[in-house]
Amino acid sequence: MKPWFFFAGAILISVIAFFFAGWLYAWVNKQPSSNKKIATIGKYIRQGANTFLKKEYQVLAKFAGVAAVLIFVFLPEPIWKSKVLDNVTIALAYIFGTVFSAIAGKIGITIATIANIKTAEAAQKGIKPSFLSGFRGGAVMGMGVVGSSVLGVALLLWITNNTTALLGFSFGASSLALFAKAGGGIFTKTADVSADLVGKVELGIPEDDPRNPAVIADNVGDNVGDVAGMGADLFDSHVASLAAAMVIAANLDGTTTKFHTLLVLCFAVVGLLSSIIGVAFAKMGKTNNPTKALNTSTYLTTGIYVALTALVTWGMNAWQKSEGLLGKDYGAWLLWGAAILGLLVGVIIGITTDYFTNDVRKPVQLVAKASETGPAFTILSGVSYGFLSVLPAMIGIAISALVSYQLCKPLGGDYPLFGVSIAAVGMLSIVGMIISNDAYGPIVDNARGLAEMGDLGEEVVEITDTLDSAGNTVKAVTKGFSIGAAGLTVIALLFAFINEANEIAVTRGLAQINFLDIMDPLVFFGLVIGAAIPAVFSAMLMLGVDRNAQRMVGEIHRQFKEIPGLMEGKEGVVPEYDKCIEIATHGAIKELIPAGLFAILLTIVVGFIGGIKAVGGYLAGNIVSGLLLSLFMSNSGGLWDNSKKFIEAGNHGGKGSNAHKAAVVGDTVGDPFKDTAGPSINTQITVVSLVASLLAALFLTISLF
Repeated sequence: MKPWFFFAGAILISVIAFFFAGWLYAWVNKQPSSNKKIATIGKYIRQGANTFLKKEYQVLAKFAGVAAVLIFVFLPEPIWKSKVLDNVTIALAYIFGTVFSAIAGKIGITIATIANIKTAEAAQKGIKPSFLSGFRGGAVMGMGVVGSSVLGVALLLWITNNTTALLGFSFGASSLALFAKAGGGIFTKTADVSADLVGKVELGIPEDDPRNPAVIADNVGDNVGDVAGMGADLFDSHVASLAAAMVIAANLDGTTTKFHTLLVLCFAVVGLLSSIIGVAFAKMGKTNNPTKALNTSTYLTTGIYVALTALVTWGMNAWQKSEGLLGKDYGAWLLWGAAILGLLVGVIIGITTDYFTNDVRKPVQLVAKASETGPAFTILSGVSYGFLSVLPAMIGIAISALVSYQLCKPLGGDYPLFGVSIAAVGMLSIVGMIISNDAYGPIVDNARGLAEMGDLGEEVVEITDTLDSAGNTVKAVTKGFSIGAAGLTVIALLFAFINEANEIAVTRGLAQINFLDIMDPLVFFGLVIGAAIPAVFSAMLMLGVDRNAQRMVGEIHRQFKEIPGLMEGKEGVVPEYDKCIEIATHGAIKELIPAGLFAILLTIVVGFIGGIKAVGGYLAGNIVSGLLLSLFMSNSGGLWDNSKKFIEAGNHGGKGSNAHKAAVVGDTVGDPFKDTAGPSINTQITVVSLVASLLAALFLTISLF
């Protein structure tokens, strides 16, 4: 089989994904919507989201332009020492990655701001049509994002045959995702925290009451943070997992074959195909349970992936046996085992996350009960369960890495490292379905707000509440899944970094690194600093939310004080929604760059001080600390959110009770945890890992020690 056959197949499946996304978009768009009030509010949301995205991308375009020039001058080596074409290739690959990542965010915003209106109005006909509008809206993004990542990787590798260029592409995707997720997270939580504190706690008005000047900004935030930011984030994770695996695969392939590289590509393509099939068959059964429908579609996609990859592996194994590529007749099956292990552990991590964040489980109910005695106990119990939730996921990631390494150890050489990277590819293989489930969450959340603001009636609000509750539960599960996958991916990126450094060391006659000894003072130096980065990075993002939210709370107070009839809800009196959107936009743009630059620049400083060993330790510390904090914040935030919703459903006094006010305080603390800092940390780890790999040659030749 010729390599072009595999690349052409990858491009074909990507094109099918785009056509399928187009069909889903058209289906959602043609659903009826006639409520003028909802259309007006939806227009506010769409304009606010697009305005923010435009301003954010203008800032990030300047950053990307400067970064592309620096990459051209210094990577893979300073331009005065290397072939100019190599530098041009990596710089263009970087730009290619940023553009694809930006498109992923734009796709999400476009469909989400249509699907939220359609979902709200479909709820008048019942829960099933409303669910389908929300899910298919999310699936447009799932198909578009994963189709783009597979297409980008296949085209770049086919054209350049250069895995370092692939790292450049991944760095472009991850650097834009880092800032997009951070900026979107700051925007959305600025509005959410402000709306909740003034609306629910101070004034006792409903969550999406149109009198509250921050509610439209909150709905805009759902789109720019949980849709556009999340799309860029998972695009980055998927590309990074493929890049890490293909760097190691290229080393195994040498110049004689592309077997290992093509195997990675096949597993990614089959994952996209499985997600297409899973989305096509997703529907709500007789139970009218949206959580069950979302989970069933995920399990179906998982089963399809296992079956199709087994078929692909059978064919690839026959090829490798005939060519003697692995030296073992069962070699490809061991790699398949590593991929399936990664996928299954990802599902298990999602299930354990569900236990700690689902309102039918004990942890959420116990935190809700603790809220009866005040917000201090809400915070204390939530933090405790959040920390407890970290252990199963961390064990899952550790087992994935260890077992996949040992599974491929009989093949010798770099195969154990390749096994770990293949496990990461497997864990992220059904990311098309994961994104579909994740994007469903903010769409139905917006739909719930639109139903309330559009006066569609209590029955419609209850339906959208049910869909929203399922969205929160599944969103917590998908975040656990994506953080676990990112954990395995960055471990693979650490191996890819060492692989890149050793290849360069061989060409220059320098000693190779076989392992990182933490007793080595250079490794320990990097380890300690790397472990501190996620905490500082998180603090910078949450302080950004804190500063912006204080400004917005002041603006909300001003409007209620100065606009006659606003509090009373007099007909024709409308809040100045644009003022709150403007505060969130300017604040997020101002705060998004420093945190990301801090992590990138400190990586470079550590590299130039301690060299390759220090950077290796830095990455290891960053990975372990980052995963722990990311899981803790995402899970505890989800737990507080659903504790509040559990009380709002009528438990422990219901809405307006002391328990409810305490739970709102817990949710307010949890908001920047779960939607700003938590999911941004895994992108930060990916970015610094890619920076380290791209600058490996410089760290080898220029360091203080």
